[in-house]
Amino acid sequence: MTATAGAFRALHHGREAGDPLVLPGPWDAASARVFADAGFPALATPSAGVSASLGHEDGEAPADEMFAAVARIARAVDVPVSADVEDGYGLAPKELVARLLDAGAVGCNLEDTDRSTKRLKDPRAHADWLSEVRAEAGGELFVNARVDTFLHGVSDPAQAVARIRLYVAAGADCVYPITAPSARLPLLRAATDAPINVSAPASAPPLAELGRLGATRITFGPGLHRRTQAAVADIARELYGRGAANL
Repeated sequence: MTATAGAFRALHHGREAGDPLVLPGPWDAASARVFADAGFPALATPSAGVSASLGHEDGEAPADEMFAAVARIARAVDVPVSADVEDGYGLAPKELVARLLDAGAVGCNLEDTDRSTKRLKDPRAHADWLSEVRAEAGGELFVNARVDTFLHGVSDPAQAVARIRLYVAAGADCVYPITAPSARLPLLRAATDAPINVSAPASAPPLAELGRLGATRITFGPGLHRRTQAAVADIARELYGRGAANL
């Protein structure tokens, strides 16, 4: 295990309940430097934000462009970078792991929604695939297995719990029940000893409260990129208004 991969893994363990690991999501090298310079110990790219920065809709960025973007981000900073690579782009585990490591990533998000059909994958088949990824990666990648049941409108938390347990048994280092209601976090926390990733939209409780409810780490999906785009839009309107006054 490299020192950087080990350092990233260690950040997820031994944390107090009200002190979750906060991982901002850079979408390019410049935003990565801003977050690293602010003092964050690691970063986690959001596929939606990176896709938008490349001119694509969420889920539409080609694999080659995504890996190249991750590589630019990882080169730009001295802190560990985890990469959201959606469902793995149909790559075999060996190639997926090789491309992540070549890009400089020390972790990855892998979702259980099929990118082509937009449907939930069979959980046992997905667990088998995660096991292959883990075998190829050894200790060099921190595997964050995204659980998309809530995202697909499956409100029964038992479905998420079943997937969480399968994925952890397959070797996932962390599980990510994306869009899980905060009220469900204690139940999900009780289902596993593995770290739990929680996304924090603007409407979410304070980060410390999410930690007390069961979150080990906090990410933001495309939220930070969208906030930045909104600020750029405000600047653009201001500049246009000043220019239009002179027409």
